[in-house]
Amino acid sequence: MDVTVATCLALSLVLLTIVARWVWGMLDWLWFKPKKLERLLREQGLKGNSYRFMYGDLKEIANLVEQASSKPMNLSTSHDLVPRVAPIQDQTLKTYGKDSFLWIGTSPMVNIMNPEDVKVILTQMDKFPKPEVTNPLIKLLAQGIAAYEGEKWIKHRRIINPTFHVEKLKRMLPAFHESCNDMIKEWESSVSKEDSSCELDVFPSLQHLTADVISRTAFGSSYQEGMKIFELLKEQTGHAFKALLNIYIPGWRFVPTKRNRRMKHIDKEIKGLLRGIISKREQANKAGEATKDDLLGALLESSLNDIQEHGKNNKNVGMSIEDVIEECKLFYFAGQETTSVLLVWTMILLGQNQNWQHRAREEVLQVFGRNKPDYDGLAHLKVVTMIFHEVLRLYPPLVQMSRTVHKETQLTKFSLPAGVDVGLPTLLIHHDKELWGDDANEFKPERFSEGVSKATKNRLSFFPFGTGPRICVGQNFAMIEAKLALSLILRHFTFELSPSYTHAPSSLLILQPQYGAPIILHKR
Repeated sequence: MDVTVATCLALSLVLLTIVARWVWGMLDWLWFKPKKLERLLREQGLKGNSYRFMYGDLKEIANLVEQASSKPMNLSTSHDLVPRVAPIQDQTLKTYGKDSFLWIGTSPMVNIMNPEDVKVILTQMDKFPKPEVTNPLIKLLAQGIAAYEGEKWIKHRRIINPTFHVEKLKRMLPAFHESCNDMIKEWESSVSKEDSSCELDVFPSLQHLTADVISRTAFGSSYQEGMKIFELLKEQTGHAFKALLNIYIPGWRFVPTKRNRRMKHIDKEIKGLLRGIISKREQANKAGEATKDDLLGALLESSLNDIQEHGKNNKNVGMSIEDVIEECKLFYFAGQETTSVLLVWTMILLGQNQNWQHRAREEVLQVFGRNKPDYDGLAHLKVVTMIFHEVLRLYPPLVQMSRTVHKETQLTKFSLPAGVDVGLPTLLIHHDKELWGDDANEFKPERFSEGVSKATKNRLSFFPFGTGPRICVGQNFAMIEAKLALSLILRHFTFELSPSYTHAPSSLLILQPQYGAPIILHKR
C-alpha cells in the first residue's frame, strides 16, 4: 500500500512539474519575453506601441488594412501609396519616427531604413536569417530556395544558378515570344471588333501571359498541366494571405475548417500534377532523350551534374523529387506574380504619362524596327530600362522584407537583442524623401538615366529584387520577359488610362491593382 501511495505521489509530482514547465513556457512566450525585449529596445531610444497580450499590433494591422483598402486613391502626379498599402508602417513612422518598432504577435519588429544597415542585413545572411514560418498553412503556398537557410540554401542555390544562365535564357526567348504574340493577337481581335480602339482590363491578360510564359519555359510540352497549377496557386495565395493576418495557434492546421481542408486539397493536387510532370521527364532522360530547353529540364540536368561532381553518396548534393516540386511551385508563384505586376503598373504609368510612352516606343522601333526582338537588342533598351526601374521604385512587388536576430547584433545605432525581427520596408525606403528628394512620390524615369548607382548615390535605397547572396535568382528572367512583352505592346498599340480606372494599389502578398487596370487600347 505504501509503495502504491509513494508511486502516486511521485507521478503526481512529475505531472505537476510538467504542467508547471508548460505554464511557465507559455507565460514566457506570451508575456515575459516580449516585455523584456520591449524594455531592451526602449532603453536604446527605439519607440513603438506597448506590447499587447498575444496579438501585439496584429488586430490593429488587420483593421488598418481593411480601412485603407476600402478607400481608393486619387491618381494625380503623386504616387504616395504608403498610407494605403502599408498603413501600420506609415502610422508607426508618423507617430514614432524612423527609429521605431511594431508588434507582429509576440515578436517586436524593428523598422530599418538606414541604407548602411539595410546593406549589412541583406548581405550578412548568417547573422540575419529569414524568420521561420511557424504557420504550416502558409508553408503550403511555396517553400523552395526563398525559404531555406544554411546548407540547404547553399545546395539549392548552387544547383539553381545554372538554370538561369544567360545562354539558357536566350534559348527560352522563342517561348517568351510565342506567349506574347498570343496575347497581342487577342488584344488586336478585341480592338478590331470595336473599330480600332477598345477598353480592356489588361491585368487578367498580363497575369495569363506571365503564367503562360512560366508554363512554357518551365514545363515545355506539359503546358496545359502548368496552367492548371497556376490557377490552383492563385487560389492558394488568397488563402495564405488571410492566414497571415491571424496569429497561429499550434495544432490549428489539424482542425477541419473549410479553409484548412481546401488549402490541403490544393497542395495535394499541385504536388500530384508536378510529380507526374517530373516523373515523365525523368523517364525520358533515362531513355536517352535530349534535355529540353526549359526550366525543369535545366534544373534536373543541374541536379544530376551536382550529384556526379560531388559524389552519389553525399547527402548534401542533388535534389529529391520533393525538393524539385517546391522549387517548381516557387518558379510559378514568384516568376508569374512579379512580372505581371511589373507590366501592369508600367502600363498604368505609361497610360498616364504619354510622353514617356512615346519615348519608349520610339526606342523600341529604332532598335528592332519590325524585326523580332532579340536578346542583345533587349539589353540595349535604355529608356525602357529607366522606365522599369522607376516603376519598380514606386511600385515594388514586395513592399517589405523581414529578417530575424538569433544573437545580440550591433548595427550603426542600435544593438539588436536576440529574439527580435527586423523589417526592411522596401516601399517606405523607395519613397523616402531624405533618400530620393522632394520628388520621391513622382514618376520620373530620368532619375535612372545614368544607372542605378548614380540614382541612389551608391546607397542601398533601391532593391526591388533584394540584394546580396539572396538576390532574386530569377531577376534576369523577369526583366527579359517584361522588356519583350512591353516592346511588342508598344509596337502594336498606343494606350491611355480609361476614365473608369480606380487607383487602388493593394498588397495581397504582391503589390497589385485592387480593381484591375482598364486601359483604352488603340491599334497602331
